[in-house]
Amino acid sequence: MAQSINIKIADRNYPLKVNSPEHEEVIRKAADDINKMVAKYQDRFPGKGMIEILSFVALNTCMSNITLNKQVKDLVDGEEMLAKELEGYLENIDKNSR
Repeated sequence: MAQSINIKIADRNYPLKVNSPEHEEVIRKAADDINKMVAKYQDRFPGKGMIEILSFVALNTCMSNITLNKQVKDLVDGEEMLAKELEGYLENIDKNSR
């Protein structure tokens, strides 16, 4: 059952609905991370408006996601290669034991 929560991002309140405690935890953690990045960019670039600050936050977040997705793909590709290699070794062992 959906539950209403309120989160604050960059000094603005947003009412949201969540479906589970885990969903709420993820949303609250995301909002906290965004607010930390906003504070960091405000310190780094005083005088910049919130649109520019949030643009930096969005860019940083997307770059991180792209990097992590590439790392996951590389790991999956590596795992598939190792599985094929292992399968080949096991086939050779099986052939040699006959």
